[in-house]
Amino acid sequence: MLSEPEQKRKKIIGRVVAVQGPVVDVKFSAQADVPNVFDVIYAYTVDGRKIVLEVAEHLPQAIARCISIHSTQNLQRNAEAFVPGGGIEIPVGDEMYRRLVSVTGEPMDLKGPINASQTRPIRVPARGTQVRSEAAAGSGVEILETGIKIIDLLFPLVKGSKNGILGGAAMGKSVLTLEIIHHIVKHHQGSCIFVGAGERIREGNELYHELIRTNIIEKMKLVFGQMNEPPGARYGVAMTGITLAETVQRQNKDVLLFVDNIFRFLQAGQEISTLLGRVPSETGYQPTLISEASEFHERIRSSEGMGGSITSIEAVYVPADDLTDPAVVAIFSFLDSLIVLSRERVQLGLYPAIDPLLSSCANLQPDVVGIHHYEVSQEIIRTFQRYEELRKIVLVIGIDELSAQDRQVFDRARKLQYFLTQPFAVAEAYTGRMGEYVAIHDTISGCEKILRGECDQRSEDSFYMIGALK
Repeated sequence: MLSEPEQKRKKIIGRVVAVQGPVVDVKFSAQADVPNVFDVIYAYTVDGRKIVLEVAEHLPQAIARCISIHSTQNLQRNAEAFVPGGGIEIPVGDEMYRRLVSVTGEPMDLKGPINASQTRPIRVPARGTQVRSEAAAGSGVEILETGIKIIDLLFPLVKGSKNGILGGAAMGKSVLTLEIIHHIVKHHQGSCIFVGAGERIREGNELYHELIRTNIIEKMKLVFGQMNEPPGARYGVAMTGITLAETVQRQNKDVLLFVDNIFRFLQAGQEISTLLGRVPSETGYQPTLISEASEFHERIRSSEGMGGSITSIEAVYVPADDLTDPAVVAIFSFLDSLIVLSRERVQLGLYPAIDPLLSSCANLQPDVVGIHHYEVSQEIIRTFQRYEELRKIVLVIGIDELSAQDRQVFDRARKLQYFLTQPFAVAEAYTGRMGEYVAIHDTISGCEKILRGECDQRSEDSFYMIGALK
Protein backbone atom coordinates (compact mmCIF):
# COMPACT_ATOMS: atom_id res chain seq x y z
CA MET A 1 0.00 0.00 0.00
CA LEU A 2 1.37 3.42 -0.95
CA SER A 3 2.22 5.93 1.76
CA GLU A 4 0.32 9.26 1.76
CA PRO A 5 3.19 11.22 0.08
CA GLU A 6 3.37 8.51 -2.64
CA GLN A 7 -0.41 8.67 -3.12
CA LYS A 8 -0.14 12.45 -3.53
CA ARG A 9 2.59 12.04 -6.16
CA LYS A 10 0.37 9.65 -8.10
CA LYS A 11 -2.39 12.28 -8.17
CA ILE A 12 -0.25 15.34 -8.88
CA ILE A 13 -1.15 16.81 -12.27
CA GLY A 14 -0.67 20.53 -11.66
CA ARG A 15 1.42 23.23 -10.03
CA VAL A 16 0.57 26.58 -8.45
CA VAL A 17 1.80 29.38 -10.73
CA ALA A 18 0.27 32.44 -9.01
CA VAL A 19 -1.20 33.37 -5.62
CA GLN A 20 -3.03 36.70 -5.32
CA GLY A 21 -4.74 36.68 -1.94
CA PRO A 22 -7.57 34.11 -2.10
CA VAL A 23 -7.17 33.74 -5.90
CA VAL A 24 -4.84 30.90 -6.92
CA ASP A 25 -3.85 29.91 -10.48
CA VAL A 26 -2.97 26.25 -11.05
CA LYS A 27 -1.28 25.19 -14.30
CA PHE A 28 -1.76 21.71 -15.77
CA SER A 29 0.25 19.85 -18.36
CA ALA A 30 -2.62 19.67 -20.86
CA GLN A 31 -5.98 21.36 -21.38
CA ALA A 32 -7.73 18.01 -20.93
CA ASP A 33 -6.35 17.75 -17.39
CA VAL A 34 -8.00 21.00 -16.23
CA PRO A 35 -10.83 20.09 -13.80
CA ASN A 36 -14.37 21.36 -14.26
CA VAL A 37 -15.67 24.58 -12.72
CA PHE A 38 -16.57 24.02 -9.02
CA ASP A 39 -14.29 20.97 -8.85
CA VAL A 40 -11.83 20.80 -5.97
CA ILE A 41 -8.04 21.05 -6.13
CA TYR A 42 -5.84 20.35 -3.11
CA ALA A 43 -2.55 22.14 -2.46
CA TYR A 44 -0.22 22.08 0.54
CA THR A 45 1.65 24.96 2.18
CA VAL A 46 5.31 24.76 3.21
CA ASP A 47 4.21 23.85 6.76
CA GLY A 48 2.05 20.95 5.52
CA ARG A 49 -1.37 22.61 5.85
CA LYS A 50 -3.94 21.46 3.28
CA ILE A 51 -5.65 24.19 1.26
CA VAL A 52 -8.90 23.50 -0.58
CA LEU A 53 -9.26 25.37 -3.87
CA GLU A 54 -12.49 25.55 -5.90
CA VAL A 55 -12.16 26.08 -9.64
CA ALA A 56 -13.85 29.31 -10.72
CA GLU A 57 -12.60 29.90 -14.28
CA HIS A 58 -10.61 28.29 -17.08
CA LEU A 59 -7.79 30.42 -18.50
CA PRO A 60 -5.67 29.84 -21.64
CA GLN A 61 -2.56 27.61 -21.49
CA ALA A 62 -4.28 24.97 -19.31
CA ILE A 63 -4.60 27.20 -16.23
CA ALA A 64 -7.43 26.88 -13.71
CA ARG A 65 -8.17 30.04 -11.73
CA CYS A 66 -9.40 29.01 -8.30
CA ILE A 67 -10.90 30.60 -5.21
CA SER A 68 -9.35 29.37 -1.98
CA ILE A 69 -11.60 28.16 0.83
CA HIS A 70 -8.75 28.49 3.34
CA SER A 71 -6.10 31.14 3.96
CA THR A 72 -3.32 31.00 1.33
CA GLN A 73 -0.60 32.11 3.74
CA ASN A 74 2.63 30.09 3.17
CA LEU A 75 1.38 28.68 -0.15
CA GLN A 76 4.35 28.91 -2.51
CA ARG A 77 4.71 29.20 -6.25
CA ASN A 78 5.33 25.82 -7.90
CA ALA A 79 3.63 24.03 -4.99
CA GLU A 80 2.21 20.69 -6.09
CA ALA A 81 -1.55 20.52 -6.67
CA PHE A 82 -3.67 17.43 -7.18
CA VAL A 83 -7.28 16.77 -8.12
CA PRO A 84 -9.26 14.25 -6.05
CA GLY A 85 -12.16 14.40 -8.53
CA GLY A 86 -15.53 16.10 -8.00
CA GLY A 87 -16.57 19.12 -5.94
CA ILE A 88 -16.74 19.78 -2.21
CA GLU A 89 -18.53 16.96 -0.38
CA ILE A 90 -19.58 17.07 3.25
CA PRO A 91 -20.59 14.36 5.74
CA VAL A 92 -24.36 14.14 6.27
CA GLY A 93 -26.69 12.16 8.50
CA ASP A 94 -27.65 12.05 12.18
CA GLU A 95 -23.97 12.04 13.16
CA MET A 96 -23.95 15.78 12.33
CA TYR A 97 -26.27 16.66 15.24
CA ARG A 98 -24.47 18.48 18.09
CA ARG A 99 -21.53 19.15 15.76
CA LEU A 100 -20.05 22.39 14.40
CA VAL A 101 -18.36 22.14 11.01
CA SER A 102 -16.72 24.34 8.39
CA VAL A 103 -17.81 24.83 4.78
CA THR A 104 -15.90 21.66 3.78
CA GLY A 105 -17.51 19.58 6.56
CA GLU A 106 -14.42 19.53 8.77
CA PRO A 107 -15.18 19.62 12.53
CA MET A 108 -14.41 22.92 14.30
CA ASP A 109 -15.65 21.97 17.79
CA LEU A 110 -12.54 20.00 18.90
CA LYS A 111 -14.67 16.88 19.44
CA GLY A 112 -12.82 14.61 17.07
CA PRO A 113 -13.64 13.36 13.56
CA ILE A 114 -17.18 12.86 12.29
CA ASN A 115 -17.82 9.21 11.42
CA ALA A 116 -20.68 9.82 8.99
CA SER A 117 -21.91 6.95 6.85
CA GLN A 118 -22.44 9.07 3.73
CA THR A 119 -21.40 12.33 2.07
CA ARG A 120 -23.12 14.69 -0.35
CA PRO A 121 -21.85 17.43 -2.70
CA ILE A 122 -22.76 20.97 -1.63
CA ARG A 123 -23.51 22.06 -5.21
CA VAL A 124 -26.27 20.29 -7.14
CA PRO A 125 -27.70 20.70 -10.66
CA ALA A 126 -30.76 22.91 -11.03
CA ARG A 127 -33.88 20.95 -10.09
CA GLY A 128 -36.26 22.78 -12.41
CA THR A 129 -39.62 24.23 -11.41
CA GLN A 130 -41.51 21.08 -10.41
CA VAL A 131 -42.98 21.66 -6.94
CA ARG A 132 -45.44 19.72 -4.82
CA SER A 133 -48.93 20.20 -6.26
CA GLU A 134 -50.76 20.71 -2.96
CA ALA A 135 -48.31 23.44 -1.95
CA ALA A 136 -48.99 25.20 -5.25
CA ALA A 137 -52.72 24.90 -4.66
CA GLY A 138 -52.39 26.51 -1.22
CA SER A 139 -53.76 23.53 0.72
CA GLY A 140 -52.09 21.64 3.55
CA VAL A 141 -50.64 24.83 5.08
CA GLU A 142 -49.37 24.38 8.63
CA ILE A 143 -48.63 27.28 10.98
CA LEU A 144 -45.44 27.07 13.05
CA GLU A 145 -46.01 28.79 16.40
CA THR A 146 -42.90 30.62 17.65
CA GLY A 147 -44.23 31.85 21.01
CA ILE A 148 -43.21 35.41 20.08
CA LYS A 149 -46.36 37.55 20.19
CA ILE A 150 -45.78 40.02 17.39
CA ILE A 151 -44.49 37.36 14.96
CA ASP A 152 -47.31 34.86 15.58
CA LEU A 153 -49.92 37.62 15.38
CA LEU A 154 -48.82 39.67 12.36
CA PHE A 155 -46.14 37.59 10.56
CA PRO A 156 -47.02 33.90 11.11
CA LEU A 157 -44.43 31.33 10.07
CA VAL A 158 -45.71 28.63 7.72
CA LYS A 159 -43.88 25.35 7.19
CA GLY A 160 -41.97 25.47 3.93
CA SER A 161 -41.87 29.28 3.77
CA LYS A 162 -38.91 31.66 3.49
CA ASN A 163 -38.77 34.44 6.08
CA GLY A 164 -36.39 37.36 6.43
CA ILE A 165 -35.46 39.42 9.50
CA LEU A 166 -34.17 42.73 8.14
CA GLY A 167 -32.30 45.36 10.09
CA GLY A 168 -29.14 47.42 10.38
CA ALA A 169 -26.31 46.91 12.82
CA ALA A 170 -27.09 46.23 16.52
CA MET A 171 -30.87 45.97 16.12
CA GLY A 172 -31.41 42.48 17.50
CA LYS A 173 -31.45 40.22 14.41
CA SER A 174 -29.24 37.55 15.98
CA VAL A 175 -31.07 37.64 19.34
CA LEU A 176 -34.46 37.29 17.63
CA THR A 177 -33.14 34.40 15.53
CA LEU A 178 -31.74 32.64 18.60
CA GLU A 179 -35.03 33.08 20.50
CA ILE A 180 -36.95 31.43 17.65
CA ILE A 181 -34.46 28.52 17.71
CA HIS A 182 -34.91 28.25 21.50
CA HIS A 183 -38.72 28.02 21.26
CA ILE A 184 -38.79 25.69 18.25
CA VAL A 185 -36.43 23.17 19.87
CA LYS A 186 -37.88 23.42 23.40
CA HIS A 187 -41.59 23.42 22.51
CA HIS A 188 -41.74 21.62 19.16
CA GLN A 189 -38.70 19.31 19.34
CA GLY A 190 -37.80 20.49 15.84
CA SER A 191 -34.58 19.87 13.91
CA CYS A 192 -32.57 22.99 13.15
CA ILE A 193 -29.62 23.84 10.89
CA PHE A 194 -27.76 27.02 11.80
CA VAL A 195 -25.54 28.68 9.19
CA GLY A 196 -23.15 31.37 10.43
CA ALA A 197 -22.30 33.23 7.21
CA GLY A 198 -19.77 36.03 7.56
CA GLU A 199 -20.65 37.12 11.09
CA ARG A 200 -18.21 37.89 13.91
CA ILE A 201 -16.22 35.07 15.53
CA ARG A 202 -17.23 36.34 18.98
CA GLU A 203 -20.93 36.02 18.12
CA GLY A 204 -20.44 32.49 16.80
CA ASN A 205 -18.54 31.48 19.94
CA GLU A 206 -21.22 32.95 22.24
CA LEU A 207 -23.99 31.25 20.23
CA TYR A 208 -22.28 27.85 20.40
CA HIS A 209 -21.79 27.98 24.17
CA GLU A 210 -25.33 29.33 24.73
CA LEU A 211 -26.75 26.37 22.77
CA ILE A 212 -24.71 23.98 24.93
CA ARG A 213 -25.80 25.72 28.15
CA THR A 214 -29.50 25.46 27.29
CA ASN A 215 -29.13 21.92 25.85
CA ILE A 216 -30.59 23.07 22.53
CA ILE A 217 -27.58 21.79 20.59
CA GLU A 218 -28.92 18.21 20.80
CA LYS A 219 -31.28 18.96 17.89
CA MET A 220 -28.96 21.22 15.91
CA LYS A 221 -26.32 21.05 13.20
CA LEU A 222 -24.07 24.10 12.92
CA VAL A 223 -22.02 25.34 9.95
CA PHE A 224 -19.75 28.37 10.33
CA GLY A 225 -17.91 30.47 7.75
CA GLN A 226 -17.05 33.51 9.81
CA MET A 227 -15.90 37.05 9.10
CA ASN A 228 -12.17 36.23 9.37
CA GLU A 229 -12.32 33.60 6.63
CA PRO A 230 -11.75 34.10 2.88
CA PRO A 231 -14.77 35.00 0.69
CA GLY A 232 -14.82 31.46 -0.75
CA ALA A 233 -15.67 30.07 2.71
CA ARG A 234 -18.26 32.77 3.45
CA TYR A 235 -19.96 32.11 0.12
CA GLY A 236 -19.84 28.31 0.21
CA VAL A 237 -21.12 28.01 3.78
CA ALA A 238 -24.69 28.79 2.65
CA MET A 239 -24.51 25.87 0.20
CA THR A 240 -23.19 23.58 2.94
CA GLY A 241 -26.10 24.59 5.20
CA ILE A 242 -28.81 23.99 2.61
CA THR A 243 -27.23 20.59 1.78
CA LEU A 244 -27.59 19.54 5.44
CA ALA A 245 -31.20 20.79 5.44
CA GLU A 246 -32.00 18.83 2.26
CA THR A 247 -30.64 15.67 3.90
CA VAL A 248 -33.08 16.04 6.83
CA GLN A 249 -35.89 16.78 4.37
CA ARG A 250 -35.14 13.54 2.49
CA GLN A 251 -35.83 11.67 5.75
CA ASN A 252 -39.45 12.97 5.52
CA LYS A 253 -38.82 15.38 8.40
CA ASP A 254 -39.48 19.08 8.76
CA VAL A 255 -36.37 21.19 9.34
CA LEU A 256 -35.72 24.84 10.11
CA LEU A 257 -32.82 26.53 8.36
CA PHE A 258 -31.43 29.61 10.12
CA VAL A 259 -28.97 31.81 8.24
CA ASP A 260 -27.14 34.62 9.98
CA ASN A 261 -26.44 36.53 7.79
CA ILE A 262 -27.64 36.00 4.21
CA PHE A 263 -26.41 39.48 3.17
CA ARG A 264 -22.82 38.37 3.99
CA PHE A 265 -23.29 35.48 1.57
CA LEU A 266 -24.03 37.92 -1.27
CA GLN A 267 -21.26 40.23 -0.05
CA ALA A 268 -18.79 37.33 -0.32
CA GLY A 269 -20.03 36.76 -3.88
CA GLN A 270 -19.31 40.42 -4.61
CA GLU A 271 -15.74 40.04 -3.32
CA ILE A 272 -15.18 36.92 -5.43
CA SER A 273 -16.55 38.70 -8.51
CA THR A 274 -14.15 41.62 -7.95
CA LEU A 275 -11.17 39.29 -7.38
CA LEU A 276 -11.93 37.51 -10.65
CA GLY A 277 -11.93 40.85 -12.49
CA ARG A 278 -15.58 40.86 -13.53
CA VAL A 279 -17.10 44.21 -14.46
CA PRO A 280 -19.39 45.27 -11.58
CA SER A 281 -22.91 46.57 -12.02
CA GLU A 282 -23.69 50.27 -11.68
CA THR A 283 -24.05 50.04 -7.89
CA GLY A 284 -20.80 48.10 -7.38
CA TYR A 285 -22.39 44.70 -6.82
CA GLN A 286 -21.56 41.64 -8.91
CA PRO A 287 -23.39 41.28 -12.25
CA THR A 288 -24.59 37.82 -11.08
CA LEU A 289 -26.31 39.17 -7.93
CA ILE A 290 -29.80 37.82 -8.69
CA SER A 291 -28.59 34.44 -9.96
CA GLU A 292 -26.47 33.92 -6.82
CA ALA A 293 -29.42 34.79 -4.57
CA SER A 294 -31.64 32.39 -6.52
CA GLU A 295 -29.02 29.59 -6.49
CA PHE A 296 -29.48 29.43 -2.72
CA HIS A 297 -33.18 30.23 -2.34
CA GLU A 298 -34.47 27.94 -5.10
CA ARG A 299 -33.14 24.95 -3.13
CA ILE A 300 -35.51 25.79 -0.25
CA ARG A 301 -38.60 24.05 -1.55
CA SER A 302 -41.06 21.22 -1.07
CA SER A 303 -40.98 18.94 -4.10
CA GLU A 304 -42.15 15.54 -5.27
CA GLY A 305 -40.44 12.66 -3.51
CA MET A 306 -39.63 14.67 -0.37
CA GLY A 307 -42.15 14.40 2.45
CA GLY A 308 -40.46 16.94 4.72
CA SER A 309 -40.24 20.70 4.42
CA ILE A 310 -37.50 23.32 4.81
CA THR A 311 -38.53 26.53 6.56
CA SER A 312 -35.89 29.24 6.34
CA ILE A 313 -35.43 32.17 8.68
CA GLU A 314 -32.76 34.48 7.34
CA ALA A 315 -31.22 37.48 9.06
CA VAL A 316 -30.57 40.21 6.48
CA TYR A 317 -28.13 43.00 7.31
CA VAL A 318 -29.33 46.30 5.85
CA PRO A 319 -26.37 48.60 5.08
CA ALA A 320 -26.85 52.05 6.61
CA ASP A 321 -30.53 51.12 7.28
CA ASP A 322 -31.16 51.54 3.53
CA LEU A 323 -33.91 49.12 2.47
CA THR A 324 -33.32 50.07 -1.19
CA ASP A 325 -29.80 48.59 -1.20
CA PRO A 326 -29.54 46.34 -4.32
CA ALA A 327 -28.46 43.23 -2.36
CA VAL A 328 -31.35 43.64 0.09
CA VAL A 329 -33.82 44.19 -2.76
CA ALA A 330 -32.46 41.07 -4.52
CA ILE A 331 -33.36 39.00 -1.44
CA PHE A 332 -36.89 40.50 -1.18
CA SER A 333 -38.30 38.64 -4.16
CA PHE A 334 -37.58 35.23 -2.63
CA LEU A 335 -39.11 35.81 0.81
CA ASP A 336 -42.69 35.12 1.92
CA SER A 337 -42.47 37.43 4.93
CA LEU A 338 -40.34 40.49 5.63
CA ILE A 339 -39.84 41.28 9.32
CA VAL A 340 -38.27 44.73 9.39
CA LEU A 341 -36.56 45.97 12.54
CA SER A 342 -36.79 49.67 13.40
CA ARG A 343 -33.96 51.68 14.94
CA GLU A 344 -36.52 54.07 16.41
CA ARG A 345 -38.13 51.19 18.32
CA VAL A 346 -34.71 50.06 19.55
CA GLN A 347 -34.14 53.55 20.96
CA LEU A 348 -37.55 53.40 22.66
CA GLY A 349 -36.68 50.01 24.20
CA LEU A 350 -39.50 48.19 22.38
CA TYR A 351 -38.09 44.68 21.92
CA PRO A 352 -38.43 42.82 19.62
CA ALA A 353 -38.01 46.04 17.61
CA ILE A 354 -40.25 44.94 14.72
CA ASP A 355 -41.95 47.71 12.78
CA PRO A 356 -45.48 46.38 12.07
CA LEU A 357 -46.12 48.90 9.29
CA LEU A 358 -42.88 48.44 7.32
CA SER A 359 -43.06 44.64 7.61
CA SER A 360 -45.27 42.37 5.54
CA CYS A 361 -46.31 38.72 5.37
CA ALA A 362 -47.86 36.79 2.48
CA ASN A 363 -49.16 34.16 4.92
CA LEU A 364 -51.42 36.55 6.82
CA GLN A 365 -54.54 35.42 4.95
CA PRO A 366 -57.95 34.21 6.25
CA ASP A 367 -57.53 30.78 4.63
CA VAL A 368 -54.12 30.33 6.33
CA VAL A 369 -54.53 31.77 9.85
CA GLY A 370 -58.34 31.73 10.14
CA ILE A 371 -60.87 34.53 9.85
CA HIS A 372 -60.79 35.50 13.55
CA HIS A 373 -56.99 35.83 13.68
CA TYR A 374 -57.01 37.73 10.39
CA GLU A 375 -59.64 40.27 11.50
CA VAL A 376 -57.85 40.98 14.80
CA SER A 377 -54.52 41.46 13.00
CA GLN A 378 -56.05 43.85 10.47
CA GLU A 379 -57.67 45.89 13.24
CA ILE A 380 -54.29 46.15 14.98
CA ILE A 381 -52.57 47.31 11.78
CA ARG A 382 -55.30 49.95 11.22
CA THR A 383 -54.86 51.11 14.82
CA PHE A 384 -51.09 51.44 14.36
CA GLN A 385 -51.57 53.35 11.09
CA ARG A 386 -53.91 55.81 12.80
CA TYR A 387 -51.49 56.08 15.74
CA GLU A 388 -48.67 57.13 13.40
CA GLU A 389 -50.86 59.91 11.97
CA LEU A 390 -51.88 61.09 15.44
CA ARG A 391 -48.32 60.88 16.80
CA LYS A 392 -47.13 63.47 14.31
CA ILE A 393 -50.02 65.75 15.30
CA VAL A 394 -49.30 65.26 19.03
CA LEU A 395 -45.65 66.27 18.50
CA VAL A 396 -46.92 69.67 17.26
CA ILE A 397 -50.03 70.49 19.32
CA GLY A 398 -49.89 68.10 22.27
CA ILE A 399 -52.17 65.22 23.27
CA ASP A 400 -54.70 67.45 25.04
CA GLU A 401 -55.83 68.93 21.72
CA LEU A 402 -56.98 65.57 20.34
CA SER A 403 -60.67 64.66 20.25
CA ALA A 404 -61.91 62.08 22.80
CA GLN A 405 -62.13 59.41 20.10
CA ASP A 406 -58.63 60.09 18.73
CA ARG A 407 -57.18 60.12 22.23
CA GLN A 408 -58.76 56.75 22.91
CA VAL A 409 -57.19 55.31 19.73
CA PHE A 410 -53.85 56.90 20.66
CA ASP A 411 -53.85 55.40 24.17
CA ARG A 412 -54.93 51.93 23.03
CA ALA A 413 -52.30 51.91 20.28
CA ARG A 414 -49.57 52.68 22.82
CA LYS A 415 -50.81 49.86 25.07
CA LEU A 416 -50.82 47.49 22.10
CA GLN A 417 -47.29 48.60 21.24
CA TYR A 418 -46.15 47.86 24.80
CA PHE A 419 -48.08 44.58 24.97
CA LEU A 420 -46.30 43.30 21.82
CA THR A 421 -42.94 43.63 23.57
CA GLN A 422 -41.71 40.46 25.22
CA PRO A 423 -38.86 39.26 27.47
CA PHE A 424 -36.62 36.73 25.69
CA ALA A 425 -35.25 33.57 27.28
CA VAL A 426 -31.91 34.04 25.51
CA ALA A 427 -31.60 37.61 26.85
CA GLU A 428 -32.32 36.86 30.53
CA ALA A 429 -28.71 37.63 31.49
CA TYR A 430 -29.04 41.15 30.03
CA THR A 431 -32.63 42.08 30.97
CA GLY A 432 -33.01 40.31 34.31
CA ARG A 433 -36.47 39.12 33.21
CA MET A 434 -37.52 35.50 32.72
CA GLY A 435 -38.25 34.65 29.10
CA GLU A 436 -41.89 34.10 28.14
CA TYR A 437 -43.46 31.75 25.58
CA VAL A 438 -46.93 33.02 24.63
CA ALA A 439 -49.41 30.85 22.75
CA ILE A 440 -51.12 32.49 19.78
CA HIS A 441 -54.62 32.30 21.31
CA ASP A 442 -53.35 34.19 24.40
CA THR A 443 -51.84 36.86 22.17
CA ILE A 444 -55.07 37.33 20.20
CA SER A 445 -57.15 37.36 23.40
CA GLY A 446 -54.92 40.03 24.99
CA CYS A 447 -55.03 42.25 21.90
CA GLU A 448 -58.84 41.95 21.71
CA LYS A 449 -59.19 43.09 25.32
CA ILE A 450 -57.07 46.17 24.64
CA LEU A 451 -58.94 46.99 21.41
CA ARG A 452 -62.35 46.62 23.14
CA GLY A 453 -61.31 49.00 25.89
CA GLU A 454 -61.31 46.46 28.74
CA CYS A 455 -57.84 47.68 29.76
CA ASP A 456 -58.44 51.44 29.44
CA GLN A 457 -58.02 51.91 33.21
CA ARG A 458 -54.61 50.21 33.30
CA SER A 459 -51.39 52.18 32.84
CA GLU A 460 -49.19 51.72 29.77
CA ASP A 461 -46.25 50.53 31.87
CA SER A 462 -48.18 47.48 33.09
CA PHE A 463 -48.13 46.09 29.51
CA TYR A 464 -44.39 46.50 28.98
CA MET A 465 -42.27 43.33 28.74
CA ILE A 466 -44.93 40.88 29.89
CA GLY A 467 -46.08 37.55 28.49
CA ALA A 468 -49.78 36.77 28.23
CA LEU A 469 -52.24 39.39 29.53
CA LYS A 470 -53.41 38.37 32.99
